[in-house]
Amino acid sequence: MDHTDAPGLVLSPTARVGDGVVFGANVVVHDDVIIGDGVRIQDGAVLGKPPTLSPRSSLRSADGPGPLVIGAGAAICTHAVVFAGSQLGPGVIVGDLAVVREHATVGADTVVGRGATVDPRSTVGARVRLQAHVYLTAFSTVEDDVFVGPGAVTTNDDTMARLPEGRALQGATLRRACRVGGGAVLTPGVEVGEEAFVAAGAVVTADVPARAVVMGVPARVVRRVPDAELLERGPWT
Repeated sequence: MDHTDAPGLVLSPTARVGDGVVFGANVVVHDDVIIGDGVRIQDGAVLGKPPTLSPRSSLRSADGPGPLVIGAGAAICTHAVVFAGSQLGPGVIVGDLAVVREHATVGADTVVGRGATVDPRSTVGARVRLQAHVYLTAFSTVEDDVFVGPGAVTTNDDTMARLPEGRALQGATLRRACRVGGGAVLTPGVEVGEEAFVAAGAVVTADVPARAVVMGVPARVVRRVPDAELLERGPWT
């Protein structure tokens, strides 16, 4: 159904809706949201939600979050929340109950899985797969073609709320085509190199070299990713 007959739709008069957009029931679209052509928005989704931040939060912005922009052909699934000030590229899928926070950028054809969270000031590239319940912390960078398994967690504050004044939070950096297994934990500021492989349940406390396979607590290099598994040796499903 389009926005003329979607039951319970709350659509701001300042929102811009492209051609062929389909709304489910009880969708809320806040001010200044820009929705590209052919976007599908399922039941109960909230688009352009303004952030509510502590007065002491390092994520506050003096000029506000700005508009939410959703690229053509994207899909926002049931009860997902996408905040004001974020940008979703064409073909992005935001799964059921997932959250994309303000000032986050998600590249074309990326999947944000069910219940996953992309925190503020994070940048996610194209064709990335963030599986169910992944937590991508603020100030993280994920390059193109990365896979992050279900329940993996990144962190950005090794003091746990005792950060000295003037010291910045440090998210994770996941380089092109690396793979992070389910339930892995990445400590603040670590980098996982291009085409590296982090085993399920690993705790990564140091940078992972390109094409290294790491596992364990703490994670250690055990071998090298073979040529046959490299991204360019696909196609892969």
